[in-house]
Amino acid sequence: MTVLEDRIEMADADAKSLDEWFERLERMPVPEGYRVEIVGGNVFMTPQRDTHWNITFRIAGAVAAKFGMERVFSDVRIDFPGHKNGFCPDVALLKDSAKKDDKGHWRYQDVDFVAEVISQGTAANDYGPKRIAYAEAEVPLYVIADPYQGRCHVYTDPKDGDYADPVKVDFGTDIDLTGTVVDLVLKTDAFPRD
Repeated sequence: MTVLEDRIEMADADAKSLDEWFERLERMPVPEGYRVEIVGGNVFMTPQRDTHWNITFRIAGAVAAKFGMERVFSDVRIDFPGHKNGFCPDVALLKDSAKKDDKGHWRYQDVDFVAEVISQGTAANDYGPKRIAYAEAEVPLYVIADPYQGRCHVYTDPKDGDYADPVKVDFGTDIDLTGTVVDLVLKTDAFPRD
């Protein structure tokens, strides 16, 4: 067996295992208002706060206004590269040509943009393993909105499995994303802080 065949087999096993995990999680009594995702083989369940949803809604709305609701998703499972990564991005924009795989899941290869809004308990995931997985998936634009810092971190042009240092933009300042895959200016003046 070659290294490539071995990695493909491991990825297939991870996907099957993720399907089993999510099936079990869907049968569990997850409290309303909680979000569940799997990062690096660990299950995270976080409460959705009003600040979090407010920022998510504003980003999703701005992207949907340009691309339509059919291509913009929030909290929908997408499996990303790495060990057992079943993420539910706060906002994801899919390519116009996106199609589901044979199991009915959206493919990470069709993701053009991801935004994550920091939750206190899972911030390390967004800045760490999720950033790396999005870069490995070659997601061209990744934005982290951090209501604790009152700042957005804009990552572009993934190379060699990571992004270069982010552009940091304080809440209240427009984020110029023209020239990126979303080609818009994201207003942050109404983003609330925690």
